[in-house]
Amino acid sequence: MQQTKKEKYFSDVAIIGGGLAGIVAALDLLDADRNVIIIDRDSRERFGGLAKLSFGGIFMVNTPVQRRNGIKDNTSLAFSDWNSTAEFGSKDLLPKAWAEAYVHNSLNDIYYYLTKHSVGFFPVVHWVERGLHQPGNSVPRFHMVWGTGHSLIETLAQKLLHHKNLNRLGIVFDARVKSLTRTNGRIDGCIAQETKTGRELIFKADHVVIASGGIAGNLMQVRKHWPKHLGQTPETLLNGSHPFAMGDLHAQAQKFGAQVTHLDKMWNYAAGVHHPNPKMENHGLSLVPPKSALWLDSNGERIGPQPLVTGFDTRFLVEQVCKQKEKYSWQVMNWKIAVKELAVSGSEFNDEIRNKNLIGFLKTVWFGNEGLVKLLTNECVDFVIANSVGELAEKMNQLAGRNSVRPEVLEKTIRAYDDRIDRGKSFRNDDQLRRIAQLREYRGDRVRTCNFQKILDPKAKPLIAIREFILTRKSMGGLQTDLRSRVLDTKGKVIPGLYAVGEAAGFGGGGIHGKGALEGTFLGGCVLTSRFAVRSILENL
Repeated sequence: MQQTKKEKYFSDVAIIGGGLAGIVAALDLLDADRNVIIIDRDSRERFGGLAKLSFGGIFMVNTPVQRRNGIKDNTSLAFSDWNSTAEFGSKDLLPKAWAEAYVHNSLNDIYYYLTKHSVGFFPVVHWVERGLHQPGNSVPRFHMVWGTGHSLIETLAQKLLHHKNLNRLGIVFDARVKSLTRTNGRIDGCIAQETKTGRELIFKADHVVIASGGIAGNLMQVRKHWPKHLGQTPETLLNGSHPFAMGDLHAQAQKFGAQVTHLDKMWNYAAGVHHPNPKMENHGLSLVPPKSALWLDSNGERIGPQPLVTGFDTRFLVEQVCKQKEKYSWQVMNWKIAVKELAVSGSEFNDEIRNKNLIGFLKTVWFGNEGLVKLLTNECVDFVIANSVGELAEKMNQLAGRNSVRPEVLEKTIRAYDDRIDRGKSFRNDDQLRRIAQLREYRGDRVRTCNFQKILDPKAKPLIAIREFILTRKSMGGLQTDLRSRVLDTKGKVIPGLYAVGEAAGFGGGGIHGKGALEGTFLGGCVLTSRFAVRSILENL
């Protein structure tokens, strides 16, 4: 990177955004002896974006980890599962092509790429998004990074910052890109402003890569593009994304004719709670809901007729909550269930995994995570705890600010479920119990799922109720790109010099996931789209 007195910076490639996608692109470019500059809106301490806060699960197909676990997977099955979940429309040609490219390239371009860079994975593959009414993941594919997303980013960032070609790398933090620049029909840079000084910075490059994320951190944009089939946007919507996932660069690229698609396709979660120590407005946490808890509506009645159980179809859970009159829900459980099954999605509240404390992690697997439950019941406003159903209903009403939960209704709901457990294995005619039985057949779920635990078991008290809201996470639409990650205009033509990767590109093609994701495809999509972009760039440098 060369700096002039006019605050102009010159490089072969300018990357806008310092998240996972931006870091991967920079690494590959340095490997190819190219000059790179990263312009990141965030601070140096938060380098890595949302991926650093993630759980670190990555969807990959036919990996050595799967084979060691006896999991028989192949690209044909994975692509079939992807299509079943995505429900692509007739015009989704590029998203579907990207989906096919993902499943065929995940082994070499994601798994072997990451392991080459010293990223390690759990020995057991997690099985999520199994599908509810149609196929989801037919086999386990969710590969958890040992150390969570925090380790994923730290490992790659260290590779970047200690690269043999470090002299070819420049990183500018705390700088917000305000506009792209174009000369003779080609995007050739961008103009940014330092957030602390207000000073203007000019960047010139042969190629510009947008890696700035999506719109899920901008609740105004989320409400603007809210999916019509979900009805009116919930009154309370929590932000589980990144505060700088604002969609700014979508708008800037559109000024140069870029096509933005599928912004109404979102990956939100149904079990969001208010962050005990918020870092931004409406900051939320995404819970991994206990499978043995009862999922109830605002009146304390079981949502149905099909009970809600996590692990099968996240989109279905969100849709069912949004169908309720009050678009929030409750989960009711006891202390034993919470300790065994409750988790938070992300690196922040998973200390043992994030810190690679194997002994500590194994203890939480076998004995549960009582520390987490104590922290959340003490510090999260959405948790209430009681020794009786009547007391629980009273506290739920106090929290909600309305007397909508009637104690007798709540008790009837809970006892009906407990009674079905009491009837014995052959007579448990309840879909939630059938799904728990299915989950416990896989060893990765059995150790974290109670063995048909009754809620009103006196030995398992106190009772816990958790108020849960819809929480934003990822926007699945974005800048439309071809299979070389080049941004396309509204006529389908390449905009010279401009690339988009990761969430900014809808993780590939402007909407690689269609209507629903198989999970783990977000981090994987960041890696894949960036590697494809760099290959295209190197052909033209």
